[in-house]
Amino acid sequence: MYDITIVGGGIVGAATAYKLQIKYPNLKIILIEKEPHLAEHQTGNNSGVIHSGLYYKPGSAKAKTCVDGRKQLVKFAQEYNIKHEVCGKVVAAVDESETEFLNKIFENGIANNTEGIEKINADQLKEIEPYVKSIGGIWVPCTGIIDFRGTTEKFAELLLAKQSNSKVVLGEEVLDYVNKGEFTEVITSKNKYQTKYMIFCGGLQADRLAKKDGVKLKEKVVGFRGDYYDLTDQAKHKVKNLIYPVPNPAFPFLGVHFTRMVNGDIECGPNAVFTFKREGYGKTDFDLKDTIDALSYKGTWNLLLNNFGFAYNEYRRAFSKKLFLQTLQRLIPSLTMDDIKPGRAGVRAMLLNEQGDTKDDFRIEYKDKSIHVLNAPSPAATACMAIGDQIAEMAKTHFHLN
Repeated sequence: MYDITIVGGGIVGAATAYKLQIKYPNLKIILIEKEPHLAEHQTGNNSGVIHSGLYYKPGSAKAKTCVDGRKQLVKFAQEYNIKHEVCGKVVAAVDESETEFLNKIFENGIANNTEGIEKINADQLKEIEPYVKSIGGIWVPCTGIIDFRGTTEKFAELLLAKQSNSKVVLGEEVLDYVNKGEFTEVITSKNKYQTKYMIFCGGLQADRLAKKDGVKLKEKVVGFRGDYYDLTDQAKHKVKNLIYPVPNPAFPFLGVHFTRMVNGDIECGPNAVFTFKREGYGKTDFDLKDTIDALSYKGTWNLLLNNFGFAYNEYRRAFSKKLFLQTLQRLIPSLTMDDIKPGRAGVRAMLLNEQGDTKDDFRIEYKDKSIHVLNAPSPAATACMAIGDQIAEMAKTHFHLN
C-alpha cells in the first residue's frame, strides 16, 4: 500500500514527488511514468530555458511560481551539479510598433521582482548580441539555461534515497483507478497498486486523466507542435546566449527565438502549429482518437478561426525552411540557408476553453482523494519546485498529512 501515487514522470510530477518526500520522509510514494524514461514529453523536448518571470501577469500563479521556482531551481542545480548557466537574455524590438508591448512586459518584470532587468538601446543590445539588428530592447540577466531531463532524473534519485520504500516505475501506463473505499486500486498496463491518494501530473493527457476521475472539466487539452532548427557550426558564433523577439500580445506563445543549449548547440524556434497527435513530434504524425477529440471540440475551431492568419502562416513556415529563415532574419539579418538545419520538435499541452482562449493560468484542482494538475504550460518547468511546494500544501490539507 502506497500513501501517494503520482501519475506522470515529467519534471512537475518528479518535483512534486521529491518535495512531498522531503517534507514527509515516512510517506511511501510511487511515481508512475508510461514511457521507458522520465521527462520524455514536454519536459525533455522544450527549449531548456530557466525563465525569468518577465511575461506573466503580476499576481498570477505563473508569475509567483516562476520567480520562486527559478530561484529554487538554480540553487538545486548548483547543489547537485546539474548542467546549467545563468547567462541572461535579450528581448529585442525590431520596429517602433513593438515599443508599447515591450514597455508592458518590462513593467511586468518590475512588478514580478525579476531582478536586474533594464531597458537597453540598440548599441547596448549589439554589445551583448553583436549580430542582432534592433531598435533596443530589454536585458534580462537572471534568465538561464538548464538540463531539464537531468533535473528530473535527480529529483527521482533523491526521492528514492530519502525513502527506500518509495518507488519509481517506468514503462507502465495508468489505465484505470478504482475507488475501493479505504484505498484506490491503480491499474496499469502491467500491474496493480494500492494507494491512499493520487496526484495527476499528466501533461498532454491531463484532461483525460481528470475526466476518468470524475472531474467536471469543460476545457480540453489541445496539442501544439513546435519545430526547431539548429544553427550549423559556421553560424553558432552569431548567437552568444538567448535572443527573444517582443512577443505578439494576441497569441499565447513567445515567438521564434534563439537559445544556446547547455551542450553548446544553438536552437532556433519553436513555431506553433496544431498537431493531429498529442504526443506526435513529426510533421505528419497522426492519431485518429486525438484528431477526433480535438476537431469535435468547438474551442479548437474558435481558436483556429479567431487566429486564422497566424495559424496559416505557422503551417506554411512548418513546411518551408525559407519562410522559417525569413522569421529568423528579422532578428539576425545575416543568417543564410546554409546557417540552419532541421532540429527536433516538441509538443505543448494547452488547456483550451470553448471560446478558443489558451491564455489560462496554471490550474491545479482537488477532487475527493486526488489532486489534478490540469494546466501547466510554460513556465512550468522553471516553476516546477514552487509548483511542488503548492501541491504539497494542498496535499497536507486535503490528504490530512502530518
